[in-house]
Amino acid sequence: MTQALETFRALADSSRLRILRLLRTMELSVGELALVLGQSQPRVSRHVKILCDAGLTERRKEGSWVFVALGARRLVEPVLAAIDALDGVTADAEGTTDAARLAAVRADRAASASQWFEAHASEWDAIRSLHIAESEVEGAMRRLLGEAPLGRLVDIGTGTGRMIELFAPRATSALGIDRSSEMLRIARAKIGERGLANAELRQADLYSLPVADGGADVAIVHHVLHYAQQPGAAIVEAARALAPGGRLLIADFAPHDREELRAQDAHTRLGFSDAQMAGWFEIAGLSIAQTETLEGGELTVKIWLGRKPAPGNPKQQRGTFQEAQAA
Repeated sequence: MTQALETFRALADSSRLRILRLLRTMELSVGELALVLGQSQPRVSRHVKILCDAGLTERRKEGSWVFVALGARRLVEPVLAAIDALDGVTADAEGTTDAARLAAVRADRAASASQWFEAHASEWDAIRSLHIAESEVEGAMRRLLGEAPLGRLVDIGTGTGRMIELFAPRATSALGIDRSSEMLRIARAKIGERGLANAELRQADLYSLPVADGGADVAIVHHVLHYAQQPGAAIVEAARALAPGGRLLIADFAPHDREELRAQDAHTRLGFSDAQMAGWFEIAGLSIAQTETLEGGELTVKIWLGRKPAPGNPKQQRGTFQEAQAA
């Protein structure tokens, strides 16, 4: 009864009902909500706080932006069903206006993403020219993961969200993690354009994933590990998030001597050997199931697929994390 009272109190305002309808379509920043609703940001922030207190929405800070998303499904779904039923009774001019303004917000996101890519086109071309075509890498990743449903997917270091675009349609849920708020804004625009309703993006660190123990079935680390100061610790953290039987797919460079990449492209590690990766996987309690080597460019790309065994491994997570940091 207490939850029901909180829910109905939170819904007793047309602006808050409009916010729920908008968030059903996509995550929005407080500023974007203010733009669509035609209200001040402080006023919208108060509405969002009331909805958050009732568990109907969630706030997440990314840099100087605060994004708002729908809350727990068990609370939100009955509310949305009721809104749908009541919306069908009478015409809703306000809803039509909100939808038009939301379309403008989406278009603005897409334009911003396009401008960013244009500004960095030469950098992206230089990076991609170091290895074989990305389509070949993606094809190999598809082969290693197979055709079966992926379950709960986590993309660690999602960048502009390419792995989410590629694999979210085969997942029950897809979570993209990245430290860069700018990258996440670009990824959000791309995912919004694709209409991937099961995808979510969060700003977080690869050493501290916002995922419960065993909360993922597949984790992907695509051309991220060579930027990591502690690759072994990142692998241990990914393994922690995997459920028993879960899989970790890593795509990165084989060892190379392109030292200039440290200064030119901020590479911390100049590729990884099979032996290095096997050692880190073992520390993390994973076994390497398959590997693939893709040659043909200036740098060779390696893909490693690891699997977490069934329950019964006695190794303690704290100890394995410390071992990996030292590796």
